[in-house]
Amino acid sequence: MNPQIEKLSPFIVMEVLERANELQRQGVDVIHLEVGEPDFDMPECVSQATVEALQKSKTHYTHSLGDFALRQAIADFHKKEYGVSVNPDCIVVTSGSSPAILLALMVLCEAGGEVIVSNPGYACYSNFILACGGIPVEVSLKAEDGFQFDVEAVKRAITPKTRAIFINSPMNPTGTLLSANVMSELAKLDVPILSDEIYHGLVYEGQAHSMLEFTNNAFILNGFSKRFAMTGLRLGYLIAPQQYMRSLQILQQNLFICAPSLAQYAGIAALQSADADVAAMRQTYNERRTYMIERLRQMGFTIHTEPQGAFYIFADASRFTTDSYKFAFDILEKAHVGVTPGTDFGSNGEGFIRFSYANSLENIAKALDRIAEYLQKIN
Repeated sequence: MNPQIEKLSPFIVMEVLERANELQRQGVDVIHLEVGEPDFDMPECVSQATVEALQKSKTHYTHSLGDFALRQAIADFHKKEYGVSVNPDCIVVTSGSSPAILLALMVLCEAGGEVIVSNPGYACYSNFILACGGIPVEVSLKAEDGFQFDVEAVKRAITPKTRAIFINSPMNPTGTLLSANVMSELAKLDVPILSDEIYHGLVYEGQAHSMLEFTNNAFILNGFSKRFAMTGLRLGYLIAPQQYMRSLQILQQNLFICAPSLAQYAGIAALQSADADVAAMRQTYNERRTYMIERLRQMGFTIHTEPQGAFYIFADASRFTTDSYKFAFDILEKAHVGVTPGTDFGSNGEGFIRFSYANSLENIAKALDRIAEYLQKIN
């Protein structure tokens, strides 16, 4: 066994989901507020494009970097959305954003290289770094500071071994946006920035900025799963500085060959024709967000910072528990609602529970009723 793999931790939200699925197989009615997957069908224009591509037998390998028409559409999207110019030859289309993370870390991080990550932060980042032989270096985010990066703390974490700084905005699990000022200051540190922008398009307050607005020394990670509800099509992309592209292409050719061809043609339709669908989904998410915030506060959870984007609420449950892992599984077993323990996102997530509002308002209301009843019983 590779000893590096033994350093990886389980992805707890998946363990919650797997136990929830086991209960469902036993006939238990479980409501899912743990997983970060849109509950919408993908836009009709995307479905049509997928069917048309299949009918035209667009089922062969594409260029390893991705079909050029899709890469051009991605470049056009970034020009329209952020006012930045992207060379299509600096884009790698991937099978979801996870391979994009892996590729970026493989070109940046040799054994012993350090990558700065936030605590709390997306659970898988540190495991990706460890799998590449690197060392995650945590910088604490505090609820009282709105879960914003402390740029001075990031500076103190930089060493000669630092290879990148990982950011995520809107952030999973907190739903917060990094401010333009913080992003600008991070860009001045002369360290490559890995910017996960997968939740762009799902912003309800404020404005999401791409790191490319502040520096070209950035690796942009994005995809179609969240914004366009295309999780099963497995389509993402990486935008990287020109000097890394040949290495990224060699890695892509050997590890993945290319992203699924049908998904790539669907991606073009999403970028060019699905704006109205995204706007409708965003409005619905916002209604759920508002409702869930109010209900959770009524139930006794503390929400230090209201989420501005994505579809999560990171609620302080310290009034009810000192062990978010046990608390989450107890809610699942007794209230039959799946939620994610804050400890999945780092030690600073202990005492928090992440609730996903990627479910219908009806199901959210029913789930919160169950949790309220459960809380009454344990108090």
